[in-house]
Amino acid sequence: MKIKLLPFLGFGFLLMACASENGEDQTNTTPTPTCNTANVTYALTVAPLLQKSCTSCHNSNFASGGVNLSTYATVRTVALNGRLVGSINHEAGFRAMPQGGSKLPDCDISQVRKWVTDGALNN
Repeated sequence: MKIKLLPFLGFGFLLMACASENGEDQTNTTPTPTCNTANVTYALTVAPLLQKSCTSCHNSNFASGGVNLSTYATVRTVALNGRLVGSINHEAGFRAMPQGGSKLPDCDISQVRKWVTDGALNN
């Protein structure tokens, strides 16, 4: 009985090896999310991101470093002079933001950069 099972076990290992060599990984079937930079707007993308990550320190009552990110007009100024993207992207010559915290996710930075590149419109 043991001898008859050996070919079946060997065949099973062979199938598993083939799946592995073909790049078929059955352990992670969740697709990797993509970053949408196609329809970035101030109202729906940038303002909520700033509200979540920045305005606790950069608002009209407490504008840390003289930067207020609570209104479109003040955000636009910082965006067009390069400070917004430079700071959140931790670029040389800019104060890394959020201060003392982790860098924002790459997708968030890409979306802000896209909005600025498109003219930092109030859309």
